[in-house]
Amino acid sequence: MSKDALLVLEDGTHLRGRGFGATGTVTGEAVFNTGMAGYQEVLSDPSYRRQIVAMTAPHVGNYGMNPDDMESDAIQVAGFVVREAARRPSSWRSQGSLTDALRDADVVGIEGVDTRRLTRHLRDRGAMRAALSTEILDVDALVERALASPSMVGADLASEATTSESYVVPAAGETVHRVVALDFGMKRSIVRGLAEHGAEVHVLPASATPDDVLALEPDGVFLSNGPGDPSAVTQGIATTAGLLGQVPVFGICLGSQLLGHAFGADTYKLTFGHRGVNQPVLRRSDGLVEITSHNHGFAVQASSLGEQTDEYTFETAGLGTVEVSHVNLNDDVVEGLTAHDVRAFSVQYHPEAAPGPSDARYLFERFAQLIRGAN
Repeated sequence: MSKDALLVLEDGTHLRGRGFGATGTVTGEAVFNTGMAGYQEVLSDPSYRRQIVAMTAPHVGNYGMNPDDMESDAIQVAGFVVREAARRPSSWRSQGSLTDALRDADVVGIEGVDTRRLTRHLRDRGAMRAALSTEILDVDALVERALASPSMVGADLASEATTSESYVVPAAGETVHRVVALDFGMKRSIVRGLAEHGAEVHVLPASATPDDVLALEPDGVFLSNGPGDPSAVTQGIATTAGLLGQVPVFGICLGSQLLGHAFGADTYKLTFGHRGVNQPVLRRSDGLVEITSHNHGFAVQASSLGEQTDEYTFETAGLGTVEVSHVNLNDDVVEGLTAHDVRAFSVQYHPEAAPGPSDARYLFERFAQLIRGAN
């Protein structure tokens, strides 16, 4: 039998519903995801660490859970919010229910709440601290818990989400080149994408130094996605800066923000972030619009890259010219960087997106081409 549950935001907004999954009390940053599918990838993406995620799709869990679609070894979210959780999954691939998966992972969920209301509130007021409980059903007491929880600003969560040990993933077929991937909370599908394009991938933890990376004699370096505030990932920024000009670099999501910092730029927190599988991004090189998958709450401040030479091009201090290569058509947020004088580029969105879309899969081949051109 389900228990009563309460979700509160730090501004006092509250929603009552039914608990599912584990019981208990959790805190985190309340955010929303607009994907109609892909809830398992959301749950297991390390970039959602310390976040209470609300899905805007009204019915979640209908195709169950399976180990093949996990993006990490465990469910990563702090809490999960849905309008209705499926009681019985219906898919030949399913090996368990959403409710059971949350319970086994000790993650608290709440259903029976108005996720449309919650989403509109977060769009208006911004992502904020929240608390979710099946134990504390007094609004004021739970709001106190939310207010006592840490802010996402200044949080170095990459050091928590990273691998504890280095490891190697072989190429899918013939090994064409060696790539060192710095793991700041990397999704499994990213490693698969690199391996499918001929990379033997050597995964190193977020604490790796430039010497650690160069000791492996890589043909290229990949900067992964991950949770938290990019400005707090000081070792990752220093390592990236130390590698620029020595080896080709490709970054995704947090990796793009770290590359921006390495160029000398600042990052800032978005009001409610980009989370979903339907974000339109303009590829400025040819005017193509890609429909892309996103999960980020911070972005690079373009004007801080250096001296502006035209609308999208900047002269950095010591690393040459950097161009804003991709732009979000919803809000003009920087979605990609390309360096003209050192071999580096990045995108803020996810070319490896599962279950989709696949518009940006070509970026793995672009990285392979950059490596081939450097050798």
